[in-house]
This record gives sequence, structure tokens and C-alpha cells, in this order.
Amino acid sequence: MNLVEAVRLVAARELKVKLRDKTFLFSTLFFLLFAAVSTVLPALLADGPSSVAVAQASPYEGRLREAGLHVKVAADPERVVRDGDADAAVVDKGGKPEVLAMKSAPSDVVNALSTAPEVRLLNPAAAGELASFLVPFMFALVFFFTSLTFGIQIAQSVAEEKQTRMVEILVAAVPVRALLIGKVAAGGILALAQVALISAVSVAGAQFTDDATSLLPLIGPAMTWFIPFFVLGFVMLASLWAAVGALVNRLEDVGNAGMPVQLAVMLPFFAVMFLRDNAAVMRVLSYVPLSAPTAMPVRVFTGDAAAWEPLVALVLLAAATAGALLAGARLYEGSLLRTNGRTSWRAAWRDRELSRV
Repeated sequence: MNLVEAVRLVAARELKVKLRDKTFLFSTLFFLLFAAVSTVLPALLADGPSSVAVAQASPYEGRLREAGLHVKVAADPERVVRDGDADAAVVDKGGKPEVLAMKSAPSDVVNALSTAPEVRLLNPAAAGELASFLVPFMFALVFFFTSLTFGIQIAQSVAEEKQTRMVEILVAAVPVRALLIGKVAAGGILALAQVALISAVSVAGAQFTDDATSLLPLIGPAMTWFIPFFVLGFVMLASLWAAVGALVNRLEDVGNAGMPVQLAVMLPFFAVMFLRDNAAVMRVLSYVPLSAPTAMPVRVFTGDAAAWEPLVALVLLAAATAGALLAGARLYEGSLLRTNGRTSWRAAWRDRELSRV
């Protein structure tokens, strides 16, 4: 069995096990429901257009209908409001409109009758304030939780195989490096599939919002860049998580051994979230391999990145991923067959003679 066949065998086994895991299935369902609710619920809970009563032949009827309001023509508009059949009434008072309401006038009625000043947008393609917060938050959140969740699962899978001594049987059948690559490949496939499902549900849910037609074209280029950045960033961290699982002999020790990798995931997440308005810091973060998977797509979304910058950042991330794979493989091979307690990072890096490649 060559390396490619061994990797395919290991990856297929990992996929079958994970797809039968109820925890994975429930977590995927939870994220899908969260994506659907967060996009659809605000539109469903939003108040509809107000109803407004006007007199017959009212000069304001046309403006109110053009604003999308529900207009009711009545002989006594004020009585319609008092009876609770309309949110407000518009009557003529000395040639000027007067809004009648029980407690407070609906803002959409007032806006329909107001004369707004002329506005010239200097950057009409820019996203609104809410989208400028939500889109970076979603990019950072998806990469943070996916890389952390699947990474810990990879580490736990390796540690469980060591704890049950199953790894000795696996190593006798396939090369040690094939175990590492197969586990990382399977985790990457599942993570990317989960992100694709969440994105599809979010896009479908966004169709219920009024800003869908203007927001989706802005997200498209950022999402296109997010996919390769996500894949490379995930592989980089997953290889280190696999090494973490090989360092320990018990599942209980995965958390302590993986603290450096957890910090490597958490610090970029908080840096992008809290410093996203700082253009200079975000420019630096978009080239740092640990933060590039979220920082660069955010800069593409906000329009702060030049056309060549994502390409350069992607090349740097690819180089860092290759280095992480080599380092993870060395640590993995140097500690996988050690069963005499937890192996230190230094000892795993130094001793590779126990591996069977």
C-alpha cells in the first residue's frame, strides 16, 4: 500500500466514524439553525408598514402610498385612529400636513411627509454599519469555532487511539505519516462541508431581508477569498492538533497539552474582532498566517485591500501551512508510539526513531 492509498483509507475511516457521531451531527444541526434564525428572525420580527387614514381627495394620499404605507380613505380620519383601525391619520391644516396619532406618530408616516435633503454618497458600494460588524464577526467566528472544534476532535481521536493501544495496530498497517495526513484531510473535508452548509443557509435566509440585493454582491468576493484562506488555515492548525493528540496518552490531558494551539486560535480571533477598525493593525494581521484567514477576507469585504494583497497573503499562508505540516509530522512521528507518559514538545521533536514511516 503506497502513501496515497493509505491516506485515502485513513480519511475514509475517519469520515465514516465522524458521520455516525451524534455530537458532530447535533453540532452541525445547531449551527444551521443558528444561521437560519439569525438571518430570518429579524425580518420576521420587524414591524410592517404603518396604516394611515386620510380624507377623500387628500393631497397626501399619493405620497403615502408611494412610501409603501397602508392608506385608508375615510370621511373622518381622526375617528378611524381613535377606533384603532389605523396607526395614524394625516389631515390638512392650513395647507400643511398634520399627523394624528394616539400616543406617538409612526416614523414611517412622518418620513413619508418630510422633505429630505439631497444626499450624495461618496462610496455607494460600502456596507452599512450593521453589516460592517456582522460580516467580520461571522468570518472570525466561523474560523475560530471550526478550527478549534475540529482541531480538538482530531487531537482526541489520536489520543484515544493511543490510550486504547489501537495505534499500534494502525501503524502496523499504514505509515505513521499517512495517519496524520488522513486525519487532517478528513477533518478538513468535514469542516469545509459544514461551512458550506452554513453559508448556503445564511444566503438563503438573507433573501428575506430588505438589504439582500445590496449586501450579497459585497459579500461575494470576500467569501470567494475566505474559502482558500480557510482551507490552508485549517490544515495548518489541524496538523498541530494532531501532534498534540500524539503527545499525550490520556484524553484528559489533551486540554493542557493543546494550550499553545488554543492560544494560537484565540488570540487572532480577538485581535480581528477588537481591532477591525484599525486599518494599520488589520493590514499587518492580514499577512500574519494565524490571523490571515479572517483578517484578509474582512479587508476584501471592506474594500481596504488592494487586488494583489490577497494573493501575497495566500502565498505566505501556504508557506506557513507547509511548515506547520512538516513540524506537525515530526512531532507526530516522534511521539505517537511513546506510551510511557506524556511526551514533551522538545522530546517529540528530537526523537523520531520510534516512528515507523
